[in-house]
Amino acid sequence: MAETPTPPGIDIRPLDTVDAVHLASAVLAEVWGGDRGGMPPNLLRALAHSGNYAVGLYEGERMVGASVAFFGAPAERSMHSHITGVLPDHQSQGLGRVLKRHQQEWALARDVGRITWTFDPLVARNAHFNLRVLGTRVTEYLVNHYGPMDDGVNRGDETDRIMVSWALAAPPVPTPGDEQVVASVEIPHDIETMRREAPADAAAWRRRVREGVLANVADGLAIGGFDDERGYLFVRP
Repeated sequence: MAETPTPPGIDIRPLDTVDAVHLASAVLAEVWGGDRGGMPPNLLRALAHSGNYAVGLYEGERMVGASVAFFGAPAERSMHSHITGVLPDHQSQGLGRVLKRHQQEWALARDVGRITWTFDPLVARNAHFNLRVLGTRVTEYLVNHYGPMDDGVNRGDETDRIMVSWALAAPPVPTPGDEQVVASVEIPHDIETMRREAPADAAAWRRRVREGVLANVADGLAIGGFDDERGYLFVRP
């Protein structure tokens, strides 16, 4: 990952006190529309205290984001990034990239070779960041992976997810060239607004994208990258 300068006044600190843990839980709840169960303080405290990745993103003394990851099986030398969020008034400022760079450096210092995580395949900005900016590799399409969720972001929707793997010491996976692309599956440019204003249309997009991805996978293709206009780009493995 290219060097990402930390903006002035921004700091990343471990969640090493009870107060910090409760604050991080509240920040993540705000990001996810008020759901206090997404990362409860007791679970976050246990993860942090047992040596997993648990940090707060601060602007001065105000926590404006947080990120939590836990280790995978020892032989895999992997870590799974469970949740990362930045408060709405600090989004689109490159802070997600700052957190990922910190997470990468933290993991490499502990001999972790890769980080995995999931994201909603309908959220274009996340697909762009994960596949085009970080250059992660798609490993799975997971249908309704978490089941029903009651937070303000996911309530009323099925929780399909794409699993990605980030090889920390390897070059980013490049976006495939046109000559490699066999098929594509378009996604909406702003599913968040559509969910609020036209939930039936959002649900139709969920089904359309799921069916398109699974059909291409059944044909032996794999998601090789993402394009802001065409959506997911499929290649022959």
